[in-house]
Amino acid sequence: MSQPDAALFDVHAHLTSPRLRDDEAVVVARARAAGVGTIVSNGLNPADNLATLAVAARHPDLVRPALGLYPVDAVLPEMLAMGVEYHRDESEPPPDGDAAIDWLESHVDQAFAVGEVGLDHYWVPEALWALQEQRFRRIVRLAMAADKPLIIHTRKAERRAFEVLQEEGATRVVWHCYSSKVKLGLQIGRHGHWLSIPANVRKAQNFTKLLTELPRDKVLLETDCPYLSPVSGTRNEPANVAGTAAFAGERWGEPAAAVQRQLADNFAAVFGVAP
Repeated sequence: MSQPDAALFDVHAHLTSPRLRDDEAVVVARARAAGVGTIVSNGLNPADNLATLAVAARHPDLVRPALGLYPVDAVLPEMLAMGVEYHRDESEPPPDGDAAIDWLESHVDQAFAVGEVGLDHYWVPEALWALQEQRFRRIVRLAMAADKPLIIHTRKAERRAFEVLQEEGATRVVWHCYSSKVKLGLQIGRHGHWLSIPANVRKAQNFTKLLTELPRDKVLLETDCPYLSPVSGTRNEPANVAGTAAFAGERWGEPAAAVQRQLADNFAAVFGVAP
């Protein structure tokens, strides 16, 4: 069977994860074999951003580095000082939020996108929400000044993140794995932002509904690998976006070539380049 002209892509992956690192070359080869032409690997803090740049350098034809500051990492030292328990890699010291943003600012020219960044009200205590938002706004302004798209993580803070992005005037925004109310997700899409649908879409009613009801020109695909596998108990990989694209064809009633062309156009619209 011949491949459609347009390549697939994964706009949100974590190729630096220890669960992928040991067989990185195999994972990348499987992605290529599945028709994936672009993987956007997202960094979480300065150390992970450096690792992300290294992965992209090893696979320059396929991997694009997004550099970011995970919302919890943005205030992690303050959380730990308050005695808040949070599972993390203790081999690395928690990043200083402002210093991490300074690092991002000095390296943003190397970034394909700025992400993942955002707001998290699930892990972060309310006493730190204002500080977290302050740092998020600084990152949003940094990305806009550098003309880079934003890749957003939110948890229990979707409406507030949307308000902040509107207030700051951010337009090139990808909402990664949006998991809040579908009504708000559709509002975000109609506003002009993009939402990326993960590979476990067939098992999640909210993702299925978003894929079906969003304007088609606001849909992107992601894996969030190694998480959110379409098969419970297995590791997710970028190759699995092929299954999501197939499901989009089922929901849209369109052949594979038309789906991939639409998704490629969407990718070009937000990232400013062809996949």
